[in-house]
Amino acid sequence: MKLDYDHLGDLAAYLGVKIARHNDGTMELKQPHLTATAIAALGLEDSNPKSTPATQTLGKCEESPKMREDFNYRSVVGTLLYVGNHSRLDCAFSIHQCARFSADSREPHGEAIKRIGRYLQGTQNRGLILKPSRDLKLDLHVDADFAGLWGSEKPTDPASVRSRTGYLLTLGGAPVLWASRLQSLICCSTMESEYVAASTGMRALVPMRRKLFEMCARLHLAIPEASQVSTVWEDNQAALQLATTDPPRMTPRSKSLAVHYHWFRAHLIKDEIEMQAVASKYNLADILTKALAPQEFERARKSTMGW
Repeated sequence: MKLDYDHLGDLAAYLGVKIARHNDGTMELKQPHLTATAIAALGLEDSNPKSTPATQTLGKCEESPKMREDFNYRSVVGTLLYVGNHSRLDCAFSIHQCARFSADSREPHGEAIKRIGRYLQGTQNRGLILKPSRDLKLDLHVDADFAGLWGSEKPTDPASVRSRTGYLLTLGGAPVLWASRLQSLICCSTMESEYVAASTGMRALVPMRRKLFEMCARLHLAIPEASQVSTVWEDNQAALQLATTDPPRMTPRSKSLAVHYHWFRAHLIKDEIEMQAVASKYNLADILTKALAPQEFERARKSTMGW
């Protein structure tokens, strides 16, 4: 039987993501069922909501007692990861922090995941707002938290100096892909950690550009000339200079980046991908690398989630 694709109606849900349409023409991607499931598993249905999902960087807490089995830590983390990866980028950083300790969860980890639950309890009917636009510009926003684990883990542990990468891909200003993860390389400066973050984000941007152009070609969609150039927004001037100066100004402090992370310079091609500076307070990826104060968090959430 041949389907009439012109009369299938509006998309209401996809893979557990509810698509709500508002009167102003915007769409909101929500996962109220999974969010409510996580809140119920934590026993927080009647709890007082919190204004932010995290207040600090979370470490191993090896000296703290093992977490009491009030709930299945791994199960809740798995549920929250699905929510954080599909509709709630505002929680991605805090959820990833908790996911690190699924194999050895301590009492502070249990409190941290309950903090996320209390935040979601007050915002469980919200999601990612998408505004209709003809803009097909694909941009990358990157940020790094240099040695972000320092102070939250033992100084004798090599992991205590690892930095965190956060990146956000936007299409026409709307988030389409994001990540918050620790860097495998131990960086020796803010510049290095920011450069590694830019390289990691570019590994998502380059193939996404190919997919976008292939999709538009198959659908016979013309991409405006102004939308064909992707911008990588970077808030560290040293990393920006290292990435864009030709020939590159390699120094003894930056030579370790040459093999694994210097590859993306080849993709910084005129009229294709460019790098631009952005002030740290306006960096959209800032929400993916650290626990922000309430006022800063609300501003970042408004810029990314739309509310």
